[in-house]
Formats: sequence, C-alpha cells, structure tokens
Amino acid sequence: MNKYLLFLKLIFGAALFPSLYCAQKDSIKHYSIFAPVPRDQMREMETDRPDVTESPYTVDAGHFQYETDLVRLINEKSDLVKTSTLLINQANLKIGITGNTAIQIGWQTYGRQKQTEFNSGSAIKTNGIGDVTLRIKQNLIGNDSGKFALAILPYVKFPTSKYDQESRFEGGLIVPMSYKLPGEWKLGLQVEIDRLKDLDQPAMHTEFFQTLTVSHPLSKGIDGIAETYYTYDFKAHQFSNYINAAIQIELLKDFKLDAGMNYGIQNTAAKQYFIGASYRH
Repeated sequence: MNKYLLFLKLIFGAALFPSLYCAQKDSIKHYSIFAPVPRDQMREMETDRPDVTESPYTVDAGHFQYETDLVRLINEKSDLVKTSTLLINQANLKIGITGNTAIQIGWQTYGRQKQTEFNSGSAIKTNGIGDVTLRIKQNLIGNDSGKFALAILPYVKFPTSKYDQESRFEGGLIVPMSYKLPGEWKLGLQVEIDRLKDLDQPAMHTEFFQTLTVSHPLSKGIDGIAETYYTYDFKAHQFSNYINAAIQIELLKDFKLDAGMNYGIQNTAAKQYFIGASYRH
C-alpha cells in the first residue's frame, strides 16, 4: 500500500507544477469556473471518446461536458478464467476549472459480470454499481492555438464496484497528444503508465500503454476513426495488441453520438463493443 501511495503522489505531483504556471496565464484572461468563458468564445467541442486515445484539449473554464458509454460489452480471458462484463452508463463528467485545467469524475452506473473458470466450468454472476475514477487534465501546449497539443492526465480509480468483487485501487499517468494534418486529417498519440489489478488473482501489476489514432470526416457531421494500440504487462512480460474502429456523429452543435469496437488481436486480449454519447454545456 505504501508503494502504491507513493506512486499516486508522483502522478499527481507531475500535474502540480505546470498547473501553477498555467493558472498564472489564465488569471490574465479572467476565465475560471466562477467566471465562465462566453459561449461565442468557446473552443470547438473535443471529446475523450470514442477512441481509446484521450484528447489533450480541456473543457472551457466554467463549462462542463458529459461523456458516456450508454452500453459497453467486454469479453476477456486469462489462462484460468473467462470474464464477460456489461456496463450501462459508464460516464465521465468533465468540468473546466481554468483555461487549461479540468477535473473529471467518472463512474459506472451499473455493471453485470460473469466469471467462468475453465477447469471446473463453475460460474459466478454479480451485478451492481461500478468503480469511481478521479482525473485531472492539464493542457501544456496548444489548447487555444496551433496544430499540436499536449496534456498530462493523472488519475486514480476507487474500488467502489459491487459487480467486480476483485476491484482494487488503481492509478496511472496519461500523456495524450494531437496533431492537425492537412486535409482535415487528425493524428492522435498517447503514452500511459498504469498500476492495475491482475485479472485472475488478488495482486497488482504495472502496465505500459501506447496508442496511435487517425480521424477524418466521412461526410458533414460524421467522423470516421481508426486506431491501434498495445499494452505491455511488466509482470507477465506480455504484449496485447488492439485494432479499433468507430464513428462519431454530431447531431447538434454540442451533442454527439458514437459507436465502435476495441478488438484485441491476441486470444487473451479483451474484445469490447460500445455505443456512446457526449454533451457539452
């Protein structure tokens, strides 16, 4: 536990120093959670979904954005067990604090899980509320101008889950990047380090995570997204590779729907299918 607390302190400490500098810059603009950015000066709506790669852009100060998996189905397996999970309203509420800083509160409204042991064939079914996650996004470059943007996004997950009886404290540091290419193409990159629970035993492991995503309008208000990413488990010395595809439809100026899949190539890599939505106010 002491090692894990130190890990979290380092993660959130990484966000502290740049935020002090950015807060000084923002004070010149006079925009904050208590003095919202005028709607006619708000940035273009950017979401952290539907791809795995997070956006480096923050929600405008004084505004909020609600993003959710309306439905997500996850199938994964280890050498010992197969796990099927259904999530309903896996939400993320993002609140703009300053021009470059936003807090995010994530929660799983309802989850249903079935774990089946390969050897015995016995199955355990559980359901209920899920975990709660706290994240802080600090943009460092390109929030308001330029073609390149970069942010840091530390997070900690609290084990409040009723459907996942093996839920544990987890945390990590995410570094998302974005580059605007010619012809309305967008390139996204992300590196991440996480401290996660093992799938089939009450223990923890450290995992490295890297993504690459490209997006382009398919027609007016509809974006197509293709993505690949991999994870490396330092404990098991195991790579997992994924290919993802999604579409995002802008129904209204501040409301979008999306659908897609995250498909693990290896037999033990998770397969996920989802439908989601995003709303900004």
